[in-house]
Amino acid sequence: MRVFNRIDRPNHHPRSDGGAFLLAGVVSLLTFFLSPAFAQFGESSYVVPLDDETINYDRAPLADPITKLQKWIADGKVKLQHDEKHGFLPALLRELKIPVSSQVLVFSKTSFQLRRISPHRPRALYFNEEVYIGRVQDSEVIEISAVDPNLGGVFFTLEPDAKGRPKFTRTADCLQCHASARTAGVPGHIVRSLFTDPEGFPMYQAGSSSIDHRSPIEERWGGYYVTGKSPHHGHLGNQTFKKDTDTERPDRTLGANVTDLDKYFDTKAYLSPHSDIVALMVLEHQVRMHNLITAVNYESKRAMSYQRVLNEALNQPADEVGDTTKRRFKSASDALLKYLLFVDEAELKGPIEGTSGFAEAFAKQGPRDSKGRSLRELDLKTRMFKYPCSYLIHCEAFDAIDKPMRGFLLQRLHDILTGKDTSEEFANLKAEDRKAVLEILRETKKDLPGYWHKRR
Repeated sequence: MRVFNRIDRPNHHPRSDGGAFLLAGVVSLLTFFLSPAFAQFGESSYVVPLDDETINYDRAPLADPITKLQKWIADGKVKLQHDEKHGFLPALLRELKIPVSSQVLVFSKTSFQLRRISPHRPRALYFNEEVYIGRVQDSEVIEISAVDPNLGGVFFTLEPDAKGRPKFTRTADCLQCHASARTAGVPGHIVRSLFTDPEGFPMYQAGSSSIDHRSPIEERWGGYYVTGKSPHHGHLGNQTFKKDTDTERPDRTLGANVTDLDKYFDTKAYLSPHSDIVALMVLEHQVRMHNLITAVNYESKRAMSYQRVLNEALNQPADEVGDTTKRRFKSASDALLKYLLFVDEAELKGPIEGTSGFAEAFAKQGPRDSKGRSLRELDLKTRMFKYPCSYLIHCEAFDAIDKPMRGFLLQRLHDILTGKDTSEEFANLKAEDRKAVLEILRETKKDLPGYWHKRR
């Protein structure tokens, strides 16, 4: 069988027994069939088994922001104040440094609290680069999706206990939707655009889309409220549909360029009257970026686990990385690097402007190089960001990628930015963009290998 013939073997083996070769063949088969590496990584229907010993999703120690916050509360270092109108939400956002300007409002019934959600009572979402918060009006239950640097998305609810104190509970129920092909096969996050009826029920028969920066603006935001100016773009936000025929040729201009949501619902019931278009765009980019980082980390851990079994069976050095493992690394890194560098980003046809001040606050965060440049600087005219490299390259989850894969990623990224990698899939990256991103990363990205700082 061909898979057996592709086992990586040194020129000679100290062991000549057939057992090693048989074991290597079995491991190679497992590698082939249990991994999406030979399909289009991050796009297939493959879901990583979370009980895999290299993952241990349910049992591994947690290092996400919510787990840390719980400890601070237990130690008496933090106290969440309960607000009569909004519950623990304002205090939670303050402690997690999540800006109110990040608020986006979704009216499709796509939460476990669906009975409380409608176009007249949308669910509010807030986020920063580590945590996603959801709250339904008049509900004491807050939904939380946090990014653990090793495990990806972990899910909690927050509500008062019998004595009115904040109680965080980790939940696995969310994984029914949040560990699927829509999340790159790992525990992660989703932004979906779908047609919604006047009561807020999704019209699944009309289709839906998982949305990220590759999606045309015209296909985005079904089931969401959207505030902002986008004179050159229509979209599916701010409207519902009564029957199937309405979804066949929707009028995408009806909900465009809305800056005031008061005609749709009582905005005074929320922390902000906005559902900012720029916040939505950043959220969509960030969600898939987090998922791909997790998927690459999982893939690396599993690949190296199989590699260690091979190395032991074949009496190879413990740190040997064979061709099969390298192919898995390349498949995973291709998907991540293309998304990181906005290779397939949907082109903007004209300027987009938000309403909440989110764009200005987001762009100020840095880090910045000696020329004042930052990967958080927005363009919003022909593309989302001024410099085409995701700011999430600075996040803790990226730095936590398994060391062999992280080294592989950084080498490939350096080769792409310096022009050494001439792969066709990166050919459209402009020379001036490569140069700018390279310079920014050299000064702002910590712990880069030494070769990054050598000038040609």
